[in-house]
Amino acid sequence: MGGSFTAGGFGSGGIDAEGIWQAMEQFRAKFEKRVGSRMGRGDVRAAVLALLAEEPMHGYQIIHEIEERSGGVWKPSAGSVYPTLQLLADEGLIAAEESNGRKTYALTEAGRAEVASSGATAPWASDDAAGSDSGAGAGPFGGKGPFDKAHGALPKAGFELAQAAAQVGRTGTPEQVEAAVAELEDARRRLYAILAQN
Repeated sequence: MGGSFTAGGFGSGGIDAEGIWQAMEQFRAKFEKRVGSRMGRGDVRAAVLALLAEEPMHGYQIIHEIEERSGGVWKPSAGSVYPTLQLLADEGLIAAEESNGRKTYALTEAGRAEVASSGATAPWASDDAAGSDSGAGAGPFGGKGPFDKAHGALPKAGFELAQAAAQVGRTGTPEQVEAAVAELEDARRRLYAILAQN
């Protein structure tokens, strides 16, 4: 690569590390909006009921459990969980008990009956658990079930790779940058080769 290293990149026409970083931030933000935390209101309701069927929890625990069980793919906002908790309480399906300044929610008898009669599975449960081989129920990542963990790991791995590439662009020598570009081009070709195998 010609030119000398500058804070903005390597010479004219070289790699602009800051530009790469900004592009990856935009990519991450768009991807998160598309598949990250957007689920329907009914999904939040189903998730809350499924969790409270296991044990009483406070709001933050519910948000954390949903994120954990979805493999980090879905993290509902407090703005969707707390109104759902209030709605469920208004419907008499859950009750809140305040302790140490924190409300803990638990299913009422009516709530337990609702969960038992609905037969619905938790939104993070995959079709694989039910033994389904059909493409029905494909989730936001195209895999079986709404939170196929293999597909959920893909955007995270891609973003981490982009972060490493940006770091090499910001702090690497021209030789290191050239080697990194070659590795990235090779990785891109290998990814397309994976798709071509089917």
